[in-house]
Amino acid sequence: MTQEPRFEAALAIHLFKGGRLLLDAGVPFGVVFGGTDVNEDVKDEHKRAVMEEVLHKARFAVAFTDKLKERAEELLVCASKIYVQPQGIETRVASHFSWSDFLHRTGVRAKQEENVRVFLLVCGLRRVKDPLYLLDVFAEWHSQNPLVALIIIGPKIDPVFTTEVEESVKRSVGVYLAADLSQEELHAAMQKSFALVNSSLSEGMSAAILEAMDLGLPVLARDVPGNAAIVEHEVTGLLYSSPQEFVNMSRKLLNDHELQERLVRNGKNYITTCHNPMKERIAYQKLVETLH
Repeated sequence: MTQEPRFEAALAIHLFKGGRLLLDAGVPFGVVFGGTDVNEDVKDEHKRAVMEEVLHKARFAVAFTDKLKERAEELLVCASKIYVQPQGIETRVASHFSWSDFLHRTGVRAKQEENVRVFLLVCGLRRVKDPLYLLDVFAEWHSQNPLVALIIIGPKIDPVFTTEVEESVKRSVGVYLAADLSQEELHAAMQKSFALVNSSLSEGMSAAILEAMDLGLPVLARDVPGNAAIVEHEVTGLLYSSPQEFVNMSRKLLNDHELQERLVRNGKNYITTCHNPMKERIAYQKLVETLH
């Protein structure tokens, strides 16, 4: 860090990855919990000590959910006041997106392309997101019903793990790895998909799940605390606890139009009520004022 800071205040996202960079910055700062910091990094003694120092020096900390706040207070010595502020969600869909081209580029080949039901798994390629969790059951399901496809899409965060995913997908059927898209193109692909899938081992608050709800897409999420905090089973989405349960629920969703419509309607209402971007903006403006 330079002797003369070029900024007057800072806001870090993720207590360990972001927060540790501000410990010697010499400026007032606030922190936003990421999810893996409180759910995973806290298990490492060194990381936990760093995170407690960050919390001690931070003017404020923000958790996306009450559960995350409670967990932080339970596992870390928290000197800072922790505020709860859910993520505000805004989606923008690319106007010139070709679904057909996207499927071809991804390798999806189907005689009845318009009838393919795409389950889209949006995640950065790293182990905690566990994108291969459903690989075997989905391949088996695809061999019985060739019109279902699982497409994994997201940035290649962990190069070693990315190679593992690429090789596993190549050996599989009905499961594809798509090239990363811009945010607006991704939102267009989500809108064209049948359902959004989350298979993470651990989550803070999945933006992809919330964006799917906003875009009118049913959500199938692994039943972990971060997901259960935003997905109410059979109300705003479906929560599964095993690969086989995922397939059972997906089959039901395919055939139950009333369930599809209910999840989409409730999901959209939940976003409008609880994830308003204007409310989020006002909350952060107030918090940032405390950094002066």
